[in-house]
Amino acid sequence: MTEVEAFRKAIDFANEKDLKRVKIFSNSRSALIVMRLTNERRNVINLKEYIKEREEGTVNVPSTSTWPIVPTAHETVANASMWALYLIGLYPEVQAKMHNEIDQIFGEDLERHVTEKDLVDLQYLDCVLKECSRLYPTIPIFAREAKEDIKICGYTIPKGTTCVIPPYFLHRDEDVFPDPEKFDPDRFSPENSASIPECAYIPFSVGPRNCIGFKYAETELKIMICSLLRNFTIESLDPRHEIVPIMNVTLGSLTPIRTRIRSRTFHKSS
Repeated sequence: MTEVEAFRKAIDFANEKDLKRVKIFSNSRSALIVMRLTNERRNVINLKEYIKEREEGTVNVPSTSTWPIVPTAHETVANASMWALYLIGLYPEVQAKMHNEIDQIFGEDLERHVTEKDLVDLQYLDCVLKECSRLYPTIPIFAREAKEDIKICGYTIPKGTTCVIPPYFLHRDEDVFPDPEKFDPDRFSPENSASIPECAYIPFSVGPRNCIGFKYAETELKIMICSLLRNFTIESLDPRHEIVPIMNVTLGSLTPIRTRIRSRTFHKSS
């Protein structure tokens, strides 16, 4: 089954069954094509346009590369913020440091928008979000095809082999991240992050086929978490051993994640 045939089959099946998620497995390529379909069929329309362009040989590379950013970014950022808020709410000492950093930058001004300079200055926030993505990467597994024979650690990976890379487990390498299950944002401080090998931390994949929207996702997540913590404190109600991650296209939770959110009433002193 070709990629175009798989897309067409998915579209026909979605139109027939009115499903929001369609999974098409291609036996010939061991590929999984997953599409989120809205009730308005916006993604279906885009896929139909893509198929037409592919068949006519007129694929517009920028458009076919960028149209998935918006629909996929919503789910990835939503899951990333879920895990981030859960971990922040679980470690009050970390949250206190985040509040302190945010208050130094914004004070009690709850109206000012976050600027690009603010995002640069929020260095501890950046460390926290990176550590959240280390423990709970939004994309827990992805695949790449070997374009040539590759020898790794004495083993030869033949050309054409589909290689599966699981960041969820890669980020728990004890040689790179000692005590890997410990939540420690200081791993990503400027002095410590320099010792992390290239490709040891890849929450957005890596290389020419990495996530093309990762900067957009990072910026959106930082603004969202910063805005929430300017106004609220977060308390997570369940310990980590009771939360069961589940690997779908994005990393979700099999168990509900419960949090308690309170207003930071001290802002109202003025």
